Amino acid sequence: MTPGEEIDAYISGLTDWRGARLARFREIFHEVDPDVVEEWKWMGSPVWEHDGIMAVGMAFKTSVKLGFMYGASLPDPHAIFNDELAGNQRRAIKLGEGDTVDEGALKNLIRAAIARNTEKRATKKREHL
Repeated sequence: MTPGEEIDAYISGLTDWRGARLARFREIFHEVDPDVVEEWKWMGSPVWEHDGIMAVGMAFKTSVKLGFMYGASLPDPHAIFNDELAGNQRRAIKLGEGDTVDEGALKNLIRAAIARNTEKRATKKREHL
């Protein structure tokens, strides 16, 4: 199966609110970045990439988490990161049933993740010249 098919199957298997939430996160990534690359990693997690990993989606029994690999370096003026706040790299958005997220703020985080990854890649290319 392709990574997209794996993600389809994963979301389809979550027949409650968690599947709908992950499906909406996925839609938002595609709205912000039509060229986003979807991967299936770490023994069953949807991953969204642009010039590197941006975020990982995970469903748990009572929550859904969207973990940004380099979230600590992203601006979060609306404070939508609410999990994994103590580390120096990752940040996450963790939602329970009925919780909401500011989609505009999430889109801005995705744009910032793209910009961060693109700049990081460009810097590495310049260093190798």
